[in-house]
Amino acid sequence: MRPDISSQSKIIEIAANRARQGKSAADERSEETRIPISVFIIAQNEEDRIGQAIASCIHWADEVIVIDSGSTDQTITVAQCSGARVLHNDWNGYGLQKRFGEDQCRNDWILNIDADEVVTPELRDEILGLFQTSVFTQNDFWEVDICDVWPHEKTAAKHAYSHKQIRLYRRSIGRFSASPVHDTVRPPSDARVGMLKGHMDHRSNPSVAFHIEKMNRYSTLQVREMRGRGRRIPKLRLFFEFPAAFLKGYLVRGYCRYGWWGLIASTNYAVGRYLRVAKSIEADLLEQALTTRKDPVAAQPEKTEPASTQCP
Repeated sequence: MRPDISSQSKIIEIAANRARQGKSAADERSEETRIPISVFIIAQNEEDRIGQAIASCIHWADEVIVIDSGSTDQTITVAQCSGARVLHNDWNGYGLQKRFGEDQCRNDWILNIDADEVVTPELRDEILGLFQTSVFTQNDFWEVDICDVWPHEKTAAKHAYSHKQIRLYRRSIGRFSASPVHDTVRPPSDARVGMLKGHMDHRSNPSVAFHIEKMNRYSTLQVREMRGRGRRIPKLRLFFEFPAAFLKGYLVRGYCRYGWWGLIASTNYAVGRYLRVAKSIEADLLEQALTTRKDPVAAQPEKTEPASTQCP
């Protein structure tokens, strides 16, 4: 959906203010000492979040590239005004989109961030410091903690749930997989992998409505990808998927520490897991129904001649 007039006006006003200051983002970053790392971001309709993502690395990375797959809001305008180079590529899945982004980078060292992620000052300083030492090149891949930030938070809490992913790496050694759903860097078996101490803030779900819509869309992609690999989810999981996922979110992920919001987050997480199972079963039933319609004779029971009876 396109933003309303007031939203567009605010974006135009921000760009105008920057122009009146006499320096564009690209001019400002030329005064900074930058390191030969390429940052790339894939995006679509991310006008509310991509500005922060770019701002967190535009002043110290050699280049920031945004791969847009057809935004209908002001994502492209915001990205360009923030100093990023914007390219278009039609959407073919998460993995392939990120591989396209890798191909556009001019440096071997790549940092990938998503449009809803921010490189924290601590992580930035750590990368800049490591790059000045031999420790940096001792590893070809660096994992980063990506920490959840909820809509009412400015940054990730100390007890925030996080997951580790390789985001800083040498493209010549390993790249993102081509999976349409799972966007993960695949290092070779003998790769040297380090762990960064700093973290990224991950503002994945800016609202409950956004979270529900995202889970609905993502669960459809998951089922499609699983069925393409011949994988089926056991139907019995429908009985315990929701309660098990709720407890995992509430206790294992630590959402219980967020009070009432923890209950909401745990429930939403469980809904997403339930949708995956439900849609898998739905796909099985639709496939069976289609097979029955194509071969109605095979679906009918075999006819038998009635036993002969002798009249008295």
